[in-house]
Amino acid sequence: MAHNHQELLREVRRELPNDDLLCELAELYKLFGDVTRIRILYALLEAELCVCALCELVAMEQSAVSHQLKKLRVANLVKSRRSGKTVYYSLADDHVRNLISLGFEHLTEER
Repeated sequence: MAHNHQELLREVRRELPNDDLLCELAELYKLFGDVTRIRILYALLEAELCVCALCELVAMEQSAVSHQLKKLRVANLVKSRRSGKTVYYSLADDHVRNLISLGFEHLTEER
């Protein structure tokens, strides 16, 4: 008996996002492929932090941390606010919190 999967493929193709959106999604997930950025995001799960605190936490110079923060800001993963001369960073929204939390949940689940 031959296996006919054409109808199933039609349904799947109908539901697939367009290539531009899939490329954007791939670019978003690439941002999670850097330990420093993950460390920054995870820290921001806990609290809003200034750049100097983030530098101390990740043991990097301000220029390097600022470079990573810019990438995260451009991708709408973090937001910033200024108070005088100090810039504070926090997660952009609960979607980011959920992405990080689900990743850790997946990694730490019992197998």
